[in-house]
Amino acid sequence: MSRILILRPQPGADESAARARAMGLEPVVAPLFTIRALDWTPPAPSGVDAVLLTSANAARHGGDGMTPFLAMPCYAVGERTAREASRAGFADVRTGPSDAAALLALARQDGARSLLHLCGRDHLDLAPVASVAVYAADPSGTLPPDASRALVLLHSPRAAARFAMLAGERRGAFRIAAISAQTAAAAGRGWKSVAIAEAPRDQALLELAAKLCQTAPR
Repeated sequence: MSRILILRPQPGADESAARARAMGLEPVVAPLFTIRALDWTPPAPSGVDAVLLTSANAARHGGDGMTPFLAMPCYAVGERTAREASRAGFADVRTGPSDAAALLALARQDGARSLLHLCGRDHLDLAPVASVAVYAADPSGTLPPDASRALVLLHSPRAAARFAMLAGERRGAFRIAAISAQTAAAAGRGWKSVAIAEAPRDQALLELAAKLCQTAPR
């Protein structure tokens, strides 16, 4: 089995698919969410020391509301989010680990106290950090008819929960690979097999998928 099912939203889904093909895998792209920008009101810049971005979608969809903060330090989870932050105009982008808590600790270590977390409508609470939703991930799409023939890649807890709902009583037919232990937990139990990436990054998840596909019965 070399077929993998990618459920993450666009454009991330196509990015994962391109990496997968380069690794000899056969990707099937079926996003379970559609990303859209939200109207939001930026807080007063005078009360903000730095910006936190835990998703590339926040940088991509924050729009003009981010303008007052572009000269401030921007702490981004992972290289992909950091690239999008730079494209959005942030001049001082500092890349942290692919974990929100570790990113927050890095900002605190640098002396930032009043932080603005630009995020999705559904997000992890980083209290006491001020969080403002700038985009939404709306459920969309369904599983392909032959989805159980592929190794399913789960990139987030929310995707895992929705996939579990769609799989329903068929979950025993699916092999899943999760980007983190938290994501695997959100999927629940009863799957044919569950594997977790060594690091919460897309590349690590794809490397895991390649190994699993090599060892799967043909």
